[in-house]
Amino acid sequence: MTTKTYPCTQCGAKLEFAPGQLALKCPYCGNQNQIEADETEQVIAYEELDYQAYLSKQAGNETVIEQQTVKCTGCGAQSQFAQNIVSDRCPFCAAPMIATNAYAKRQIQPKAIAPFDIKESEARKKFSDWVNSLWFAPNALKRAYRAERGLKGIYTPYWTYDADSDTTYQGQRGVDYTVTESYVQDGETKTRQVTKTDWYPAAGEVQVSFDDVLVIASKTLPKQYADNLAPWNLNKLQGYRDDYVSGFTVEAYQVALEPGFIDARTIMEDAIRNAICSDIGGDHQRITSMQPRYSNISFKHILLPIWLSSYKYGEKTYRFLVNGQTGEVQGERPYSYWKIAGAVLLAIVAVMVVIALTKK
Repeated sequence: MTTKTYPCTQCGAKLEFAPGQLALKCPYCGNQNQIEADETEQVIAYEELDYQAYLSKQAGNETVIEQQTVKCTGCGAQSQFAQNIVSDRCPFCAAPMIATNAYAKRQIQPKAIAPFDIKESEARKKFSDWVNSLWFAPNALKRAYRAERGLKGIYTPYWTYDADSDTTYQGQRGVDYTVTESYVQDGETKTRQVTKTDWYPAAGEVQVSFDDVLVIASKTLPKQYADNLAPWNLNKLQGYRDDYVSGFTVEAYQVALEPGFIDARTIMEDAIRNAICSDIGGDHQRITSMQPRYSNISFKHILLPIWLSSYKYGEKTYRFLVNGQTGEVQGERPYSYWKIAGAVLLAIVAVMVVIALTKK
């Protein structure tokens, strides 16, 4: 897969994808080229690949991606450079990245992509509003979003998995009942209603189907915050094409297909437990064992849009993520111990004033 470049017909500069417009736009003269919709690509965007068939026949025979995959020596992120890019800064930790460290990588090519809907200016506003809402944030953080390289558009790799599940289980059903108990308080005998639970054995089988269980395939982004960017509108997926990534960074996946399905199973098992509890019934449920079996497993490799800001405070790198579809903001944040100490001191002074006033 070779990334194309799109020269502006007016000034010759490189056209970049314009979020929210489905067009390529020149950052210098403003000339635009509309991206024409392709029904065939739209079908490909929703096409699922058979998981077991792929592992048995295709694994190890993936097309070699001819883009320059460059691994950051600072944080280990793997980004894909366009052929005309020889150096850049890592979008995840700002360390220098040089194309001499590039290598061709055998990977499953992305089938689908969700283009950016949120413009950089909108993402900056969302980010700045979020930063200004933080209590006890250092001033350095509040200046971060104003930096020249404050935000960078990243197409982040994800897997989606579909599957049917059939799960046998053993557990217990808890049924509440009420009894009247007597007790003595201040020498007087009283009664009260107390709820108790009888437990009964339970066993059965549940079937749950899953559609588009989403698993992030990046190890670079803080998973807790990346997961909290959801929900994603997967109905907006388009068949992958180079137009959408022009001017943006594409991260190569670091979580492969099989480990990704292990993560997906963890998500699926939470839903299966809920189905089992509903099947057991009663007022309380205990699950002592469950044996899920999965069938009809299929997958897609997709790219989702994230605006990323990273900066160093002290010796640590902090990252902030903005969902490129919805504008949802998540991020790591430092605390200003001076501000915390000042707030504590003010609270102590306020308490002392109140005590002094009440003594008068």
